[in-house]
Amino acid sequence: MAATPSATGKTEMIDLTKLSPEQLIQIKQEFEQEMTNVQDSLSTLHGCKAKYAGSKEALETFQPNWENRQILVPLTSSMYVPGRVKDLNNFVIDIGTGYYIEKDLEGAKDYFKRRVDYVQEQIEKIEKIHLQKTRFFNSVIGVLEMKQAAAAKLLQSQQQSAAVPQSS
Repeated sequence: MAATPSATGKTEMIDLTKLSPEQLIQIKQEFEQEMTNVQDSLSTLHGCKAKYAGSKEALETFQPNWENRQILVPLTSSMYVPGRVKDLNNFVIDIGTGYYIEKDLEGAKDYFKRRVDYVQEQIEKIEKIHLQKTRFFNSVIGVLEMKQAAAAKLLQSQQQSAAVPQSS
């Protein structure tokens, strides 16, 4: 038996041993696809978390005596242009989908800290889902292997029975 969430959000118990090998293979393939999607989501979230953490770290390096200091300003992940620090208490930060806001240094640091924390919470939620799916997936594989082994043993015994000459 394995528990799986239904479309309504309730958990259903499925007796995997009562399913045919074909049904088990179909479930296995569906779960492989779902687990790939979950893994992709986790990778994306880890990338977002790293970007937010990197932005926060960059802000933490700013010093009060950096007024009018020359820096490189990123335009893309691989293209930078020279710039100057004009105001250490006024930062424009990208909050996504083409929107920018102005924050002071502490406000900007706090924004990125909250983003890192939020993304980490989402990662933890998705990792729990991934763990549940992995357990169910392993159950399906175990039952499938058991059924395939039983079918192979049955086939082997039938072949041996057919090969034994009958005496008259």
